[in-house]
Amino acid sequence: MQAESPVTSPKFDLLDSCGKFRVLVGVTGSVAALKVPLLVSQLLELPGVDVRVVTTEHAKHFYNPADVAVRVYSDTHEWELWSQRSDPVLHIELRRWADLFVIAPLDANTLGKIASGICDNLLTCVVRAWDTSRPLLFCPAMNTAMWYHPITSRQVDSLKEFGYVEIPCIAKKLVCGDQGKGAMAEVSTIVDVVNQFIQKAAESPQEGAGAVRKEQARCCEEGAGQVL
Repeated sequence: MQAESPVTSPKFDLLDSCGKFRVLVGVTGSVAALKVPLLVSQLLELPGVDVRVVTTEHAKHFYNPADVAVRVYSDTHEWELWSQRSDPVLHIELRRWADLFVIAPLDANTLGKIASGICDNLLTCVVRAWDTSRPLLFCPAMNTAMWYHPITSRQVDSLKEFGYVEIPCIAKKLVCGDQGKGAMAEVSTIVDVVNQFIQKAAESPQEGAGAVRKEQARCCEEGAGQVL
């Protein structure tokens, strides 16, 4: 397992990618974040898939990044990386790297931020910069009372209007002891949905990862030598 460590240049890590399809997993501050090591390990079992993780600071309260088998990026990396105008910006590098972004779990707080366009950490900056021609999946996870608050359905609908895909939460006994809807979808369900998008990309490479690679190359060529 790989402990979380300072990042000197994400390009070295992101370019060292052995998979044909690149999945970025977003993790926010829900107790369901404890399932992230399992989610990552099961995604890595899919043929030709490479995975990276972007986490909020509060999410790390529920899991240990050292238990995750791939690189885990957090706010600290975003700010440590950039020191001058020619340096890469981590949330843009991650946006360029990934073919698919799945946020699992998506807590109530980050749901509200994304619906409102707020981008005050690494994860929400990736979302705000996301290319909506690529899949963004989100897996809500929160207490039942929070799930049934009237604003929640409005915020979920907003994300769907952006073109994002909901993997619905489920009803079960929650960690807090409440019984009802609000638990994150099962890891197996999330992996199955991701795999459906991978298969779709494989069947239509001109619309999938192949097209993404060409666009990334074009952007890199256009951006070479430019100073912002």
